[in-house]
Amino acid sequence: MENRLLSHMLGGVVRDYGQPVMLWQAAVLIGTLVLAWFAARFVRRALDARRQARHEGRPHFGAESLNKAFFPLIGAVFVWLARDIARSFIHTWLLDLALVPLFGIGLIYIVFYLARRVFGRSGQTRAWLSLVERVVSLVVWVGMVLTVLGIQDDVLAWMESVRVRIGTVHVTLLSLANGLLWVCVTMVVATWAGGALEDRLMRATTLDANLRVVLARVGRALLMLAAVLVSLSLVGIDITVLGVFGGALGVGLGFGLQKIASNYVSGFIILLDRSLHLGDSINVSGLQGKVTQIRTRYTVVRGLDGIETLIPNEKLITDVVQNQSSFLTRGYAKAAVQVAYTSDLELAMKLLAQAAEGVDRVLADPPPTPYLAGFGADGINLELGFWIADAANGTAGVRSAVNLNIWRLYGEHGISIPFAQREVRIIGADGGDAILPGGPATVAMAVGAAPVKEPPANDAPGTAAA
Repeated sequence: MENRLLSHMLGGVVRDYGQPVMLWQAAVLIGTLVLAWFAARFVRRALDARRQARHEGRPHFGAESLNKAFFPLIGAVFVWLARDIARSFIHTWLLDLALVPLFGIGLIYIVFYLARRVFGRSGQTRAWLSLVERVVSLVVWVGMVLTVLGIQDDVLAWMESVRVRIGTVHVTLLSLANGLLWVCVTMVVATWAGGALEDRLMRATTLDANLRVVLARVGRALLMLAAVLVSLSLVGIDITVLGVFGGALGVGLGFGLQKIASNYVSGFIILLDRSLHLGDSINVSGLQGKVTQIRTRYTVVRGLDGIETLIPNEKLITDVVQNQSSFLTRGYAKAAVQVAYTSDLELAMKLLAQAAEGVDRVLADPPPTPYLAGFGADGINLELGFWIADAANGTAGVRSAVNLNIWRLYGEHGISIPFAQREVRIIGADGGDAILPGGPATVAMAVGAAPVKEPPANDAPGTAAA
Protein backbone atom coordinates (compact mmCIF):
# COMPACT_ATOMS: atom_id res chain seq x y z
CA MET A 1 0.00 0.00 0.00
CA GLU A 2 2.86 2.36 0.79
CA ASN A 3 4.43 1.85 -2.64
CA ARG A 4 1.06 2.37 -4.28
CA LEU A 5 0.49 5.59 -2.38
CA LEU A 6 3.90 6.89 -3.35
CA SER A 7 3.23 6.07 -7.00
CA HIS A 8 0.38 8.58 -7.20
CA MET A 9 0.53 12.38 -7.05
CA LEU A 10 1.67 12.31 -3.44
CA GLY A 11 4.53 10.04 -4.40
CA GLY A 12 5.45 12.37 -7.27
CA VAL A 13 5.63 15.30 -4.88
CA VAL A 14 7.85 13.27 -2.54
CA ARG A 15 10.18 12.31 -5.41
CA ASP A 16 10.44 15.89 -6.68
CA TYR A 17 11.11 17.24 -3.21
CA GLY A 18 14.56 18.85 -3.08
CA GLN A 19 14.88 18.99 -6.86
CA PRO A 20 15.00 22.24 -8.89
CA VAL A 21 11.76 21.26 -10.59
CA MET A 22 10.00 21.60 -7.24
CA LEU A 23 11.02 25.27 -7.11
CA TRP A 24 9.57 25.85 -10.57
CA GLN A 25 6.33 24.16 -9.59
CA ALA A 26 6.13 26.21 -6.39
CA ALA A 27 6.78 29.42 -8.33
CA VAL A 28 4.05 28.61 -10.85
CA LEU A 29 1.63 27.69 -8.03
CA ILE A 30 2.30 30.86 -6.04
CA GLY A 31 2.01 33.03 -9.15
CA THR A 32 -1.31 31.54 -10.18
CA LEU A 33 -2.69 31.85 -6.64
CA VAL A 34 -1.67 35.54 -6.48
CA LEU A 35 -3.42 36.19 -9.79
CA ALA A 36 -6.45 34.27 -8.54
CA TRP A 37 -6.54 36.37 -5.36
CA PHE A 38 -6.63 39.63 -7.33
CA ALA A 39 -9.24 38.25 -9.74
CA ALA A 40 -11.42 37.01 -6.89
CA ARG A 41 -11.12 40.37 -5.15
CA PHE A 42 -12.24 42.17 -8.30
CA VAL A 43 -15.20 39.83 -8.85
CA ARG A 44 -16.17 40.05 -5.18
CA ARG A 45 -16.22 43.86 -5.19
CA ALA A 46 -18.19 44.01 -8.43
CA LEU A 47 -20.82 41.58 -7.14
CA ASP A 48 -21.04 43.33 -3.77
CA ALA A 49 -21.66 46.68 -5.44
CA ARG A 50 -24.32 45.19 -7.70
CA ARG A 51 -25.92 43.33 -4.80
CA GLN A 52 -26.00 46.44 -2.63
CA ALA A 53 -27.61 48.49 -5.38
CA ARG A 54 -30.12 45.76 -6.12
CA HIS A 55 -31.15 44.92 -2.56
CA GLU A 56 -30.76 48.47 -1.18
CA GLY A 57 -28.61 47.46 1.76
CA ARG A 58 -30.77 44.51 2.84
CA PRO A 59 -28.92 41.35 3.95
CA HIS A 60 -28.32 38.82 1.19
CA PHE A 61 -28.45 35.27 2.48
CA GLY A 62 -25.33 33.25 1.64
CA ALA A 63 -23.34 36.19 0.26
CA GLU A 64 -20.42 35.53 2.62
CA SER A 65 -20.10 31.89 1.53
CA LEU A 66 -20.29 32.87 -2.13
CA ASN A 67 -17.52 35.45 -1.64
CA LYS A 68 -15.33 32.85 0.04
CA ALA A 69 -15.83 30.44 -2.86
CA PHE A 70 -14.40 32.82 -5.47
CA PHE A 71 -10.74 32.47 -4.53
CA PRO A 72 -10.48 28.64 -4.43
CA LEU A 73 -12.58 28.22 -7.58
CA ILE A 74 -10.73 30.86 -9.60
CA GLY A 75 -7.46 29.56 -8.20
CA ALA A 76 -8.35 26.02 -9.29
CA VAL A 77 -9.08 27.25 -12.82
CA PHE A 78 -5.78 29.17 -13.02
CA VAL A 79 -3.78 26.26 -11.61
CA TRP A 80 -5.44 23.85 -14.03
CA LEU A 81 -4.53 26.08 -16.99
CA ALA A 82 -0.96 26.55 -15.71
CA ARG A 83 -0.60 22.80 -15.21
CA ASP A 84 -1.60 22.03 -18.79
CA ILE A 85 0.83 24.63 -20.10
CA ALA A 86 3.74 23.60 -17.85
CA ARG A 87 3.21 19.87 -18.35
CA SER A 88 5.20 19.98 -21.58
CA PHE A 89 8.27 21.32 -19.79
CA ILE A 90 8.36 20.13 -16.15
CA HIS A 91 6.69 17.75 -13.76
CA THR A 92 3.40 19.05 -12.35
CA TRP A 93 2.81 16.80 -9.33
CA LEU A 94 2.57 19.76 -6.96
CA LEU A 95 0.04 21.47 -9.21
CA ASP A 96 -2.00 18.24 -9.43
CA LEU A 97 -1.96 17.99 -5.66
CA ALA A 98 -3.01 21.65 -5.25
CA LEU A 99 -6.03 21.19 -7.52
CA VAL A 100 -7.65 18.76 -5.07
CA PRO A 101 -8.08 21.12 -2.06
CA LEU A 102 -8.85 24.09 -4.29
CA PHE A 103 -11.76 22.35 -6.01
CA GLY A 104 -12.88 20.71 -2.77
CA ILE A 105 -12.93 23.89 -0.67
CA GLY A 106 -14.64 25.78 -3.49
CA LEU A 107 -17.29 23.06 -3.69
CA ILE A 108 -17.88 23.27 0.07
CA TYR A 109 -18.47 27.03 -0.06
CA ILE A 110 -20.77 26.71 -3.07
CA VAL A 111 -22.88 24.15 -1.21
CA PHE A 112 -22.87 26.41 1.85
CA TYR A 113 -24.15 29.25 -0.33
CA LEU A 114 -26.98 27.13 -1.74
CA ALA A 115 -27.86 25.80 1.72
CA ARG A 116 -28.04 29.28 3.21
CA ARG A 117 -30.18 30.47 0.32
CA VAL A 118 -32.55 27.54 0.94
CA PHE A 119 -32.57 27.21 4.75
CA GLY A 120 -31.14 30.49 6.05
CA ARG A 121 -34.33 32.61 5.76
CA SER A 122 -36.34 30.88 8.45
CA GLY A 123 -35.19 30.46 12.03
CA GLN A 124 -36.96 27.09 12.22
CA THR A 125 -34.63 25.55 9.62
CA ARG A 126 -31.31 26.65 11.08
CA ALA A 127 -30.81 23.14 12.47
CA TRP A 128 -31.12 21.71 8.94
CA LEU A 129 -28.61 24.27 7.68
CA SER A 130 -26.04 23.23 10.29
CA LEU A 131 -26.60 19.54 9.53
CA VAL A 132 -26.20 20.02 5.78
CA GLU A 133 -22.99 22.00 6.22
CA ARG A 134 -21.45 19.40 8.50
CA VAL A 135 -22.37 16.45 6.28
CA VAL A 136 -21.12 18.17 3.14
CA SER A 137 -17.85 19.17 4.79
CA LEU A 138 -17.24 15.64 6.01
CA VAL A 139 -18.02 14.03 2.64
CA VAL A 140 -15.91 16.48 0.64
CA TRP A 141 -12.92 16.25 2.98
CA VAL A 142 -13.04 12.45 2.96
CA GLY A 143 -13.19 12.55 -0.85
CA MET A 144 -10.17 14.89 -0.99
CA VAL A 145 -8.13 12.63 1.29
CA LEU A 146 -9.00 9.56 -0.78
CA THR A 147 -8.11 11.40 -3.98
CA VAL A 148 -4.75 12.57 -2.64
CA LEU A 149 -3.93 9.07 -1.45
CA GLY A 150 -5.06 7.61 -4.76
CA ILE A 151 -7.36 4.95 -3.28
CA GLN A 152 -10.67 6.42 -4.38
CA ASP A 153 -11.06 3.72 -7.04
CA ASP A 154 -10.53 0.98 -4.46
CA VAL A 155 -13.16 2.51 -2.15
CA LEU A 156 -15.66 2.80 -5.02
CA ALA A 157 -15.01 -0.81 -6.01
CA TRP A 158 -15.62 -1.94 -2.43
CA MET A 159 -18.89 0.02 -2.26
CA GLU A 160 -19.93 -1.59 -5.54
CA SER A 161 -19.30 -5.05 -4.10
CA VAL A 162 -21.46 -4.48 -1.00
CA ARG A 163 -25.06 -5.42 -1.87
CA VAL A 164 -28.14 -4.47 0.13
CA ARG A 165 -31.53 -6.11 -0.33
CA ILE A 166 -34.56 -3.82 -0.24
CA GLY A 167 -37.67 -5.92 -0.66
CA THR A 168 -37.14 -7.94 -3.81
CA VAL A 169 -34.52 -5.60 -5.25
CA HIS A 170 -30.77 -5.90 -4.67
CA VAL A 171 -28.91 -2.60 -4.70
CA THR A 172 -25.28 -1.88 -4.08
CA LEU A 173 -23.97 0.50 -1.48
CA LEU A 174 -22.57 2.69 -4.24
CA SER A 175 -25.90 2.97 -6.08
CA LEU A 176 -27.70 3.67 -2.80
CA ALA A 177 -25.28 6.47 -1.91
CA ASN A 178 -25.45 7.81 -5.45
CA GLY A 179 -29.26 7.85 -5.36
CA LEU A 180 -29.33 9.56 -1.98
CA LEU A 181 -26.88 12.16 -3.23
CA TRP A 182 -28.95 12.90 -6.32
CA VAL A 183 -32.16 13.16 -4.31
CA CYS A 184 -30.55 15.65 -1.92
CA VAL A 185 -29.01 17.67 -4.74
CA THR A 186 -32.20 17.90 -6.79
CA MET A 187 -34.35 18.78 -3.78
CA VAL A 188 -31.96 21.49 -2.60
CA VAL A 189 -31.67 22.94 -6.10
CA ALA A 190 -35.45 22.87 -6.54
CA THR A 191 -36.00 24.57 -3.17
CA TRP A 192 -33.42 27.22 -3.98
CA ALA A 193 -34.91 27.81 -7.43
CA GLY A 194 -38.38 28.06 -5.89
CA GLY A 195 -37.18 30.65 -3.38
CA ALA A 196 -35.45 32.66 -6.11
CA LEU A 197 -38.61 32.51 -8.25
CA GLU A 198 -40.71 33.69 -5.32
CA ASP A 199 -38.34 36.60 -4.62
CA ARG A 200 -38.43 37.64 -8.26
CA LEU A 201 -42.22 37.45 -8.44
CA MET A 202 -42.70 39.36 -5.19
CA ARG A 203 -40.59 42.22 -6.56
CA ALA A 204 -42.66 42.42 -9.76
CA THR A 205 -44.77 45.55 -9.46
CA THR A 206 -46.73 44.92 -12.67
CA LEU A 207 -48.47 41.82 -11.27
CA ASP A 208 -51.28 41.77 -8.75
CA ALA A 209 -50.28 40.80 -5.21
CA ASN A 210 -52.55 37.76 -5.16
CA LEU A 211 -51.36 36.64 -8.59
CA ARG A 212 -47.76 36.88 -7.44
CA VAL A 213 -48.51 34.64 -4.46
CA VAL A 214 -50.32 32.10 -6.65
CA LEU A 215 -47.52 31.94 -9.21
CA ALA A 216 -44.90 31.61 -6.48
CA ARG A 217 -46.74 28.75 -4.77
CA VAL A 218 -47.49 26.91 -8.01
CA GLY A 219 -43.94 27.39 -9.28
CA ARG A 220 -42.42 26.08 -6.06
CA ALA A 221 -44.73 23.04 -6.10
CA LEU A 222 -43.92 22.24 -9.75
CA LEU A 223 -40.19 22.54 -9.13
CA MET A 224 -40.38 20.19 -6.14
CA LEU A 225 -42.42 17.69 -8.16
CA ALA A 226 -39.93 17.85 -11.03
CA ALA A 227 -37.05 17.37 -8.58
CA VAL A 228 -38.66 14.25 -7.12
CA LEU A 229 -39.33 12.76 -10.55
CA VAL A 230 -35.83 13.52 -11.83
CA SER A 231 -34.15 12.14 -8.71
CA LEU A 232 -36.21 8.94 -8.84
CA SER A 233 -35.33 8.48 -12.50
CA LEU A 234 -31.63 8.97 -11.81
CA VAL A 235 -31.76 6.42 -9.02
CA GLY A 236 -33.40 3.93 -11.36
CA ILE A 237 -36.88 3.75 -9.84
CA ASP A 238 -39.72 3.36 -12.31
CA ILE A 239 -41.93 6.41 -11.85
CA THR A 240 -44.94 4.64 -13.37
CA VAL A 241 -45.60 3.17 -9.92
CA LEU A 242 -46.56 6.70 -8.87
CA GLY A 243 -49.85 6.19 -10.70
CA VAL A 244 -50.94 3.72 -8.04
CA PHE A 245 -49.81 6.09 -5.35
CA GLY A 246 -51.74 8.93 -6.98
CA GLY A 247 -54.92 6.86 -7.00
CA ALA A 248 -54.53 6.01 -3.33
CA LEU A 249 -53.85 9.65 -2.57
CA GLY A 250 -57.04 10.65 -4.37
CA VAL A 251 -59.08 8.22 -2.29
CA GLY A 252 -57.48 9.55 0.88
CA LEU A 253 -58.27 13.12 -0.11
CA GLY A 254 -61.87 12.13 -0.73
CA PHE A 255 -62.31 10.72 2.76
CA GLY A 256 -59.84 11.50 5.52
CA LEU A 257 -58.28 14.66 4.02
CA GLN A 258 -61.47 16.27 2.78
CA LYS A 259 -61.23 19.33 5.05
CA ILE A 260 -57.54 19.85 4.34
CA ALA A 261 -58.09 19.56 0.59
CA SER A 262 -61.03 21.96 0.83
CA ASN A 263 -58.87 24.53 2.64
CA TYR A 264 -56.12 24.24 0.02
CA VAL A 265 -58.56 24.64 -2.86
CA SER A 266 -60.24 27.56 -1.08
CA GLY A 267 -56.86 29.21 -0.63
CA PHE A 268 -56.17 29.13 -4.37
CA ILE A 269 -59.69 30.43 -5.07
CA ILE A 270 -59.12 33.39 -2.73
CA LEU A 271 -55.83 34.21 -4.42
CA LEU A 272 -57.18 33.83 -7.94
CA ASP A 273 -60.47 35.73 -7.63
CA ARG A 274 -58.72 38.54 -5.68
CA SER A 275 -61.50 38.80 -3.13
CA LEU A 276 -58.96 39.43 -0.36
CA HIS A 277 -55.64 41.21 -0.43
CA LEU A 278 -52.82 41.63 2.03
CA GLY A 279 -53.61 44.58 4.29
CA ASP A 280 -57.39 44.37 3.91
CA SER A 281 -59.46 44.98 7.04
CA ILE A 282 -62.11 42.25 7.25
CA ASN A 283 -64.79 41.08 9.64
CA VAL A 284 -65.62 37.37 9.64
CA SER A 285 -67.76 35.67 12.28
CA GLY A 286 -67.34 38.60 14.65
CA LEU A 287 -63.54 38.68 14.28
CA GLN A 288 -62.26 41.99 12.93
CA GLY A 289 -58.69 42.59 11.90
CA LYS A 290 -56.18 43.08 9.11
CA VAL A 291 -55.08 40.34 6.69
CA THR A 292 -51.34 39.85 7.19
CA GLN A 293 -50.77 36.53 5.37
CA ILE A 294 -52.69 34.46 2.84
CA ARG A 295 -51.32 30.93 3.08
CA THR A 296 -52.39 27.92 1.06
CA ARG A 297 -54.34 26.36 3.94
CA TYR A 298 -55.21 29.31 6.16
CA THR A 299 -55.27 33.10 6.32
CA VAL A 300 -53.67 35.07 9.14
CA VAL A 301 -55.77 37.95 10.48
CA ARG A 302 -54.29 40.33 13.05
CA GLY A 303 -57.00 41.66 15.35
CA LEU A 304 -57.28 45.17 16.74
CA ASP A 305 -55.68 43.88 19.97
CA GLY A 306 -52.60 42.68 18.06
CA ILE A 307 -53.41 38.96 18.40
CA GLU A 308 -53.10 36.97 15.17
CA THR A 309 -55.76 34.39 14.35
CA LEU A 310 -55.47 31.57 11.81
CA ILE A 311 -58.72 31.32 9.85
CA PRO A 312 -59.20 28.25 7.58
CA ASN A 313 -59.61 29.32 3.98
CA GLU A 314 -62.81 27.30 3.65
CA LYS A 315 -64.43 29.60 6.23
CA LEU A 316 -63.58 32.63 4.13
CA ILE A 317 -65.34 31.03 1.16
CA THR A 318 -68.49 29.69 2.84
CA ASP A 319 -69.12 32.38 5.51
CA VAL A 320 -70.10 36.02 5.08
CA VAL A 321 -66.98 38.19 5.08
CA GLN A 322 -67.12 41.97 5.41
CA ASN A 323 -64.22 43.59 3.60
CA GLN A 324 -63.96 47.09 5.00
CA SER A 325 -61.16 48.18 2.68
CA SER A 326 -62.20 46.81 -0.70
CA PHE A 327 -62.87 50.20 -2.29
CA LEU A 328 -62.37 52.96 0.31
CA THR A 329 -59.46 53.20 2.67
CA ARG A 330 -61.14 55.98 4.66
CA GLY A 331 -63.78 55.60 7.33
CA TYR A 332 -66.47 57.80 8.90
CA ALA A 333 -66.42 58.52 12.62
CA LYS A 334 -68.45 60.61 15.07
CA ALA A 335 -67.67 62.45 18.29
CA ALA A 336 -70.71 63.12 20.52
CA VAL A 337 -70.85 65.80 23.23
CA GLN A 338 -73.57 67.53 25.29
CA VAL A 339 -73.63 71.23 26.16
CA ALA A 340 -75.77 73.12 28.67
CA TYR A 341 -78.94 74.87 27.55
CA THR A 342 -77.41 78.18 28.64
CA SER A 343 -74.41 77.80 26.30
CA ASP A 344 -73.81 79.78 23.11
CA LEU A 345 -74.92 77.11 20.64
CA GLU A 346 -73.36 78.70 17.54
CA LEU A 347 -70.00 79.08 19.28
CA ALA A 348 -70.21 75.52 20.57
CA MET A 349 -70.76 74.14 17.06
CA LYS A 350 -67.98 76.32 15.64
CA LEU A 351 -65.53 75.07 18.26
CA LEU A 352 -66.69 71.54 17.59
CA ALA A 353 -65.61 71.84 13.94
CA GLN A 354 -62.27 73.35 15.01
CA ALA A 355 -61.57 70.39 17.28
CA ALA A 356 -60.91 68.13 14.26
CA GLU A 357 -58.52 70.54 12.55
CA GLY A 358 -54.87 69.51 12.60
CA VAL A 359 -55.55 66.03 13.94
CA ASP A 360 -53.46 63.37 12.20
CA ARG A 361 -55.36 61.27 9.59
CA VAL A 362 -58.52 63.45 9.77
CA LEU A 363 -59.38 64.38 6.18
CA ALA A 364 -60.03 68.00 5.27
CA ASP A 365 -62.14 66.98 2.26
CA PRO A 366 -64.93 66.39 3.02
CA PRO A 367 -64.55 68.78 5.97
CA PRO A 368 -65.59 67.88 9.52
CA THR A 369 -69.23 68.89 10.06
CA PRO A 370 -71.01 69.55 13.39
CA TYR A 371 -74.64 68.57 13.90
CA LEU A 372 -77.33 69.30 16.47
CA ALA A 373 -78.46 65.77 17.23
CA GLY A 374 -81.27 66.53 19.66
CA PHE A 375 -82.40 67.99 22.96
CA GLY A 376 -81.68 65.83 25.99
CA ALA A 377 -82.90 65.90 29.57
CA ASP A 378 -79.70 67.48 30.83
CA GLY A 379 -78.41 69.41 27.80
CA ILE A 380 -78.25 69.79 24.03
CA ASN A 381 -76.73 66.82 22.17
CA LEU A 382 -74.15 67.75 19.53
CA GLU A 383 -72.22 65.50 17.14
CA LEU A 384 -69.14 66.02 15.01
CA GLY A 385 -68.86 63.88 11.88
CA PHE A 386 -65.46 63.52 10.17
CA TRP A 387 -63.62 61.17 7.78
CA ILE A 388 -60.44 59.29 8.78
CA ALA A 389 -57.76 58.14 6.35
CA ASP A 390 -56.64 54.48 6.52
CA ALA A 391 -59.48 53.52 8.81
CA ALA A 392 -58.31 49.89 8.68
CA ASN A 393 -55.41 50.89 10.93
CA GLY A 394 -57.84 51.86 13.72
CA THR A 395 -59.95 54.91 14.63
CA ALA A 396 -59.83 54.94 18.44
CA GLY A 397 -56.70 57.10 18.61
CA VAL A 398 -58.11 59.67 16.20
CA ARG A 399 -61.41 59.92 18.09
CA SER A 400 -59.50 60.32 21.35
CA ALA A 401 -57.46 63.20 19.92
CA VAL A 402 -60.65 64.93 18.68
CA ASN A 403 -62.35 64.52 22.07
CA LEU A 404 -59.32 66.01 23.83
CA ASN A 405 -59.49 69.04 21.54
CA ILE A 406 -63.21 69.42 22.28
CA TRP A 407 -62.54 69.36 26.03
CA ARG A 408 -59.74 71.91 25.72
CA LEU A 409 -61.62 74.33 23.43
CA TYR A 410 -64.83 74.22 25.49
CA GLY A 411 -62.86 74.84 28.66
CA GLU A 412 -61.06 77.84 27.12
CA HIS A 413 -64.34 79.45 25.87
CA GLY A 414 -66.49 78.68 28.88
CA ILE A 415 -68.78 76.15 27.18
CA SER A 416 -70.30 74.02 29.94
CA ILE A 417 -70.64 70.28 29.54
CA PRO A 418 -73.44 69.28 31.94
CA PHE A 419 -73.63 66.12 33.96
CA ALA A 420 -76.67 64.52 35.50
CA GLN A 421 -77.51 65.16 39.18
CA ARG A 422 -80.00 63.03 41.08
CA GLU A 423 -81.30 63.27 44.66
CA VAL A 424 -82.40 60.14 46.50
CA ARG A 425 -84.42 60.63 49.72
CA ILE A 426 -84.85 57.78 52.19
CA ILE A 427 -88.03 58.28 54.27
CA GLY A 428 -88.45 56.67 57.67
CA ALA A 429 -91.38 54.18 57.70
CA ASP A 430 -94.06 53.52 60.39
CA GLY A 431 -94.51 50.19 62.02
CA GLY A 432 -91.54 48.12 63.07
CA ASP A 433 -88.98 50.53 61.76
CA ALA A 434 -87.14 52.60 64.27
CA ILE A 435 -87.74 56.31 64.18
CA LEU A 436 -84.65 58.44 64.02
CA PRO A 437 -84.22 60.98 66.79
CA GLY A 438 -86.11 64.14 65.99
CA GLY A 439 -88.91 62.38 64.08
CA PRO A 440 -89.07 61.06 60.52
CA ALA A 441 -86.07 62.26 58.55
CA THR A 442 -84.95 62.28 54.92
CA VAL A 443 -81.42 61.80 53.57
CA ALA A 444 -80.47 63.36 50.22
CA MET A 445 -77.73 61.75 48.07
CA ALA A 446 -76.53 63.31 44.82
CA VAL A 447 -74.96 61.48 41.92
CA GLY A 448 -72.10 63.45 40.40
CA ALA A 449 -70.42 66.42 42.00
CA ALA A 450 -73.46 67.75 43.83
CA PRO A 451 -72.96 67.79 47.63
CA VAL A 452 -75.18 65.84 49.99
CA LYS A 453 -77.93 68.07 51.53
CA GLU A 454 -80.25 67.76 54.49
CA PRO A 455 -83.93 68.05 53.44
CA PRO A 456 -85.96 71.12 54.42
CA ALA A 457 -87.65 70.94 57.78
CA ASN A 458 -91.09 71.41 56.30
CA ASP A 459 -90.84 68.30 54.04
CA ALA A 460 -93.73 66.03 54.88
CA PRO A 461 -93.06 62.40 55.65
CA GLY A 462 -93.69 60.06 52.81
CA THR A 463 -92.58 62.42 49.98
CA ALA A 464 -89.73 61.60 47.62
CA ALA A 465 -88.03 63.81 45.02
CA ALA A 466 -86.08 62.44 42.13
